[in-house]
Amino acid sequence: MPALPLPTARFARALKFAVLVPLARLRFLFILGAIGFVIVKWDELVARYEKYVRPAGAAATADPDHEFFCPMHPTIVRDTNKEKCPICFMPLSKRKKGEVTDDPLPAGTVSRVQLSPYRVVLAGVRTTPVGFHPLTRDITTVGTVEFDERKLKTVSARVKGRIDKLLVNQTGQMVHKDDPLAELYSPDLVVTVQNLLDAHASGNTLLEKNARDRLRLWGIDDAQVDGVAKTGKPITHLTIRSPIDGHVLRKAVREGQYVEEGGQLFEVADLSTVWVQAQLYEEDLAFLPTGGHDPKTGEPDFKLPITATARAFPGKVFEGALTFLFPHVDAETRTLTVRFGLPNPDHELRPGMTTTVTLKLTPELLATTPAGTRLRMRDKTVLAVPESAVIDTGARKVVYREGLPNTFEGVAVDLGAKMRTPDGAVFYPVLAGLAGGERVVTAGSFLIDAETRLNPAAGSVYVGGSGGGKATPPVAVRPTTPEDPDAKVTAALAKLAPDDRTLAESQVWCPVQRDRLGIMGTPEKLALGGKILFVCCPVCRPTAEADPAEMFTRVEEMKQKRSTPAVSPAAAAVKVSPDDLVKIRANLDRLSAEDRKAAEAQRLCPVLRKPLGIMGVPPRVDLGGGRSVFVCCKGCIEEAEKDPDGVLKKVTGFKKLPPLSAGGKL
Repeated sequence: MPALPLPTARFARALKFAVLVPLARLRFLFILGAIGFVIVKWDELVARYEKYVRPAGAAATADPDHEFFCPMHPTIVRDTNKEKCPICFMPLSKRKKGEVTDDPLPAGTVSRVQLSPYRVVLAGVRTTPVGFHPLTRDITTVGTVEFDERKLKTVSARVKGRIDKLLVNQTGQMVHKDDPLAELYSPDLVVTVQNLLDAHASGNTLLEKNARDRLRLWGIDDAQVDGVAKTGKPITHLTIRSPIDGHVLRKAVREGQYVEEGGQLFEVADLSTVWVQAQLYEEDLAFLPTGGHDPKTGEPDFKLPITATARAFPGKVFEGALTFLFPHVDAETRTLTVRFGLPNPDHELRPGMTTTVTLKLTPELLATTPAGTRLRMRDKTVLAVPESAVIDTGARKVVYREGLPNTFEGVAVDLGAKMRTPDGAVFYPVLAGLAGGERVVTAGSFLIDAETRLNPAAGSVYVGGSGGGKATPPVAVRPTTPEDPDAKVTAALAKLAPDDRTLAESQVWCPVQRDRLGIMGTPEKLALGGKILFVCCPVCRPTAEADPAEMFTRVEEMKQKRSTPAVSPAAAAVKVSPDDLVKIRANLDRLSAEDRKAAEAQRLCPVLRKPLGIMGVPPRVDLGGGRSVFVCCKGCIEEAEKDPDGVLKKVTGFKKLPPLSAGGKL
């Protein structure tokens, strides 16, 4: 193909640059514009798409202004009422979107959650009642051993002279009271003794008395003075003696040294008792008993025992008492210096040593302290919860209380400082928020906390954990772990007043839902036509109030047709296949003859109502008072121990059942 002439080629390139390049740029701008349009109109486009793809009839069943919820489990919300609550199988109620229908939580309750029995077992949840415990408050600090200032003595020269002989010539030497320390030659002593002899010889009693007084002030006793006066022999040296038993801390003179009157010769310290000085933080001061100081001894009016240990003597405990509190707090360390007195007969504690000091505050002493006035005490015990039950969120402390079986409430509590039992277990005193006998979660509380969205981060790092304490023992976890309706009903009715509880127990059934009172929580009390009627939940109130006569008629009919079953109504008949029967007999054969006979007579597990032996060798549970039952597995032991009387009642009913047979049912 022949090449284009040069002017023609230039024209083609110019045309391409002038036309094609702008077209490429316009295409890019068009794409950007389309993307922007989609972003701006995204909501409208989605709405149009949903309008065209929505199934026919959906508009008739979905109401954009209303929703359906479960009154017992408000977290269950649906768009239609075709479903039931997956937890309690109760029909859903209708409400406007955004309408608050939940009853407000009681004062002090920050959250509430209900878990299925399977999730409770899976999380390893354990509960314990709030009770009174013998607790002590321990304050531990580090102290330094120092000399007891009351037992430090300085030996000084009472007359000027020359040290002719040192009888104690080394620092640290042990001396006893009245032991000679040194001999001092003094011209004044010679003159005074001569005056005594002259006055005694001349019968000048006044001069003799003056001489005797001067010698006595110099440390010469009356017996020695009488000896000088009787023998007529003058003395030229003054014997300086130790005033106490102790150690020579300092020797200030040497032999041949001249000393002036009042010059220091020795320092002697008695180490039979020592001081330990330590510092207490400001927050610990509220745990010290109130009172003043004895004006004579300086010791506090109260007796506060302490124990101390030293690194030099591992395992050895020295006992003493608080003897002094300084009147001011150190501005730099924010601590108060306190002093303890410790007996030290063997001189084991030496000044300069460090010790670990523990102040043990018994409930009696705590009652006299500012911090202890709020403690709830009974017979020298304190109302408290285990440390593992407490979740500290920073702003408050929360304890999860089991209001009903498998229903837990987060309660904001006011707790005191940590205290310990005699065996070392850590408890928090309950100042407000809980009452004695209420059951609180001691294991698995962090998982419940995460479930209520109070502290999800903490719950995500704990698997069945609940803070410090002993590890939760493993249990058998079964997806079919059932809920115990009897326990739930009993717990719900127990929250009623005694008179109301009696009426509810006699009524038994809710006339609206035709279910047992208490199965949905604490029953609602209604006064209709001068009579008292109970319904299972607030949702049933309007229906009952609309036709009271019909409600009372239903109650009487249900009383005649039904009675409270000894075994949970949810328990269905138990079928036994030939293979199951072989397995049961093999497991029962592994028991002793006596236990096998008792297990065969009992037949079923009182917790799961399964044949004994179907899940292995049945364990025996001691219910106290010489009573015992068998359960199907170890996972049922704790449930059986919670309600001994109810378990025994069920076992009594099981014994009336026919013996197990292949293909039969109970």
